[in-house]
Amino acid sequence: MPGRILQADVDEVKSRTNIADIIGERVALKSAGVGALKGLCPFHDERSPSFNVRPQAGFYHCFGCGESGDVYSFLRNLDHLSFTEAVERLAARIGYTLHYEDGAAAPETSGRTRLYAANAAAAEYFRGQLASGEADIARRFLGERGFDAGAAAHFGVGYAPKGWSNMLDALTKQGFSADELTSAGLVSQGQRGVYDRFRGRVVWPIRDVTGQVLGFGARRLFEDDNGPKYLNTPETTLYKKAQVLYGLDLAKREIARGHRVVVVEGYTDVMACHLAGVTTAIATCGTAFGADHITVLRRVMGDDSAGGEVVFTFDPDAAGQKAALRAFADAKRFNAQTYVAVGPEGLDPCDLRLARGDGAVRALIDTKAPMVEFVLDQRIQGFDLATVEGRVGALRAAAPVVAELRDPLLQPEYVRVLARRLGMDTEDVRREVERAARGERPSGRTADPAPPQGTDAAPAVRVTLASLPRTADVALERDSLMGVLQFGHRIEPGLRARAMSLPFVHPALEAVRVSVAAAPDFDRLGWAAEAVGTVREPFRSLAAELLTSDFPAQTDDVAVASASALCRRLILRTLDRDKAELLGAIQRVPADSEEGRGIRLRLRELDLQRQTIADA
Repeated sequence: MPGRILQADVDEVKSRTNIADIIGERVALKSAGVGALKGLCPFHDERSPSFNVRPQAGFYHCFGCGESGDVYSFLRNLDHLSFTEAVERLAARIGYTLHYEDGAAAPETSGRTRLYAANAAAAEYFRGQLASGEADIARRFLGERGFDAGAAAHFGVGYAPKGWSNMLDALTKQGFSADELTSAGLVSQGQRGVYDRFRGRVVWPIRDVTGQVLGFGARRLFEDDNGPKYLNTPETTLYKKAQVLYGLDLAKREIARGHRVVVVEGYTDVMACHLAGVTTAIATCGTAFGADHITVLRRVMGDDSAGGEVVFTFDPDAAGQKAALRAFADAKRFNAQTYVAVGPEGLDPCDLRLARGDGAVRALIDTKAPMVEFVLDQRIQGFDLATVEGRVGALRAAAPVVAELRDPLLQPEYVRVLARRLGMDTEDVRREVERAARGERPSGRTADPAPPQGTDAAPAVRVTLASLPRTADVALERDSLMGVLQFGHRIEPGLRARAMSLPFVHPALEAVRVSVAAAPDFDRLGWAAEAVGTVREPFRSLAAELLTSDFPAQTDDVAVASASALCRRLILRTLDRDKAELLGAIQRVPADSEEGRGIRLRLRELDLQRQTIADA
């Protein structure tokens, strides 16, 4: 056994290492005064940053849990390394040759360091095999999905050849034992000995936030392969599927810089997003998105404020809806705002890029909807909002979602959103939300019970113009959207933008409005069709009907005038509602109070705005 590392080398490696660089690979650090940085503690779960780093001193300390130390203790505690392994890792990072007390060279240490080395060697082996003749099927698989050799190299994609011991033989020649390869999850144990775990598959290396390979994900290629479609490294000392996120090593800098992350469902989706310019995309590895993943992301995002964004992409089918509801339950652990993006025609990012190009992938993320609204839509989707019973049933199904919001600013806003969705009085909705927050069960029953959660039996309800409720609010919203979709390029831009920025009552029409409002260029030919293509399911067919139905006007000029008038009516409706709320509020405050004077001032402003719009 070699002796201890010389103390002079230990000190030299530490002096050449910036502790902020090492910690910054795991934790998003922000300036906290002269010579100080701060972030979320990686040693315990916290919402407000209390983990401080002093680069000049080479020291960190958490005011929450009390953890502190130097760069070696950070690696030892977070990665469970021995002291020797921590020094050797940092020495390798800066290219420093260590010396030992007995004069020996750096040893091939056992434990975690050997597992990292085995995974790195396997990744290199798989990458080399992708160029082999046998791997033609893997190259075709990648090419058919829009990935060339450069993309494969960027993501480290490789190929595991068929046969029982190709990789085992190659790594054994490099000095790795069967026990080490078994511990790394690279080989499996059978009755006749060990054999390669991955055979005849395209392989993606799964790395930690620092870029070290922890394990692999592999997809079946051959019809005679009786294994699962996707096969991952089993649980090992390094690989914990509930904690690893594919692509995080490539996305971490942009995530930390922009405080935004996009969660997709597969390896090829991550590749497609990054190549399309959405470089904050990551994916879970063979498991549902959960609390441990949130902990990892929060440290990278540094989401100590509400300014961050987490965008989930889901398929619009029943399984995707279930995944969204599970994610919503966990999303409350984020300080960041959470959103949902559903691809047109249910296309995932990889297929969307193939069908419509890089711009469509970027547009998918840009037309995201708040997750709360997505979940509200799921809850009220099966109810007939044209009936009193349907609206009451929908309210009782959706109220618990709003009741679970603990943000004192968000909850009242979503009370109003839900009231508009259902076309109900705000006070009635607020009372039901408060009842749900207390855990009270409503008396009576509804004609249309909410579909049971966790089942696949609730198909998406197709919404059409004919199925819309026959109310004045819905008619105004329907006709306004029809006018803007068909003649929006001729409506005065300021009027059009203001009208389309106002929330709608009906959830299906609201979904269409969101996409129309997000349209980038109304003067460009084909903008309306593209806007329809971004409407989330199951409301896209309704948008298509609005774009293609006859608008009640005899000439284009009359149609433009009519569409403009409808936009003004939308604005007046909102002004009238705001005025009604203020008139109610002024009755509850002293007339000579500061609040009363403020309300009267706001009422005068609303009257002026209303007059301006009405006279236009």
